[in-house]
Amino acid sequence: MTRADWAYLSNDLIYVSLFLFAISFFAFTYETAFSVKTTDSNRGSLDRSRTLRVSKFATRIFMIATFSLALGVFARGFSAERVPWGNMYEFSITGALTFSIAFIFAGRKYDLRWLGLPISILILIILGTAITLLYRPSAPLVPALRSTWLVVHVSAAIISGGVFLLSNTVAGTYLLLDRMERKGERSNWAKRLPTLETLDQLSYRLVAFVFPLWTFAIIAGAIWAEAAWGRYWGWDPKETWAFITWILYAAYLHARVTAGWKGRKAAWLCLLAGSTYLFNYVYINVWGTGRHTYSGL
Repeated sequence: MTRADWAYLSNDLIYVSLFLFAISFFAFTYETAFSVKTTDSNRGSLDRSRTLRVSKFATRIFMIATFSLALGVFARGFSAERVPWGNMYEFSITGALTFSIAFIFAGRKYDLRWLGLPISILILIILGTAITLLYRPSAPLVPALRSTWLVVHVSAAIISGGVFLLSNTVAGTYLLLDRMERKGERSNWAKRLPTLETLDQLSYRLVAFVFPLWTFAIIAGAIWAEAAWGRYWGWDPKETWAFITWILYAAYLHARVTAGWKGRKAAWLCLLAGSTYLFNYVYINVWGTGRHTYSGL
């Protein structure tokens, strides 16, 4: 196959994955809506057995969509004869891939099918934005990116971002359910979701698991900066916000271990840290200035 063939194949696979994620989204929506039935007393009650097949179908389609997306990312790399992380489009499709893989692997230990709906929405937004606004034709890397450190630094950053986003989704769910419980009791559809303690622990474990990798990503970026620009750190906007993200996640872990922060306060701090990562990814990459904007979108 020629490079052009690989590029067309990558585009087709990305569109296929987008279509499959959309099917998964509608299946998760059906499962969420119709797991609640109305009784004669007009009070809703939860009956997950009615939609168990739909839930399993949605999960399988989600996994097939992830596989199609992975093939699309690999095909993009083959088309350019390099790792597919040279611009915002490639970073976005790879980020969506790591996010979906993190969801699948975390689901092997925890029953996370209840997160299928919000996660499929987020992945559809990421892929839709990548395809419509961020797409760039497959092309060789600009000179500044032709380094082995691209593989090391960017891969660590992408994996970290996918797990951070999953942790933030769990933390956001915690805050939503906590608000329900403080007002009375959970709504019927929310009774299917795990306890607040389980959500709190899951969010923490995800951050604790990936924080060392994020630390490594920053260190690798500094080493690459010294090799490329002759300095380890220059307070470039992207460097600065990456460091702010590191500080906030470090504060989150420190607060949990030493100050005993749990529950609502920890969830808000987790969301704050995650928002700085998203700000760096979206705003700094698109509208920011500095040496990290050389690759364009």
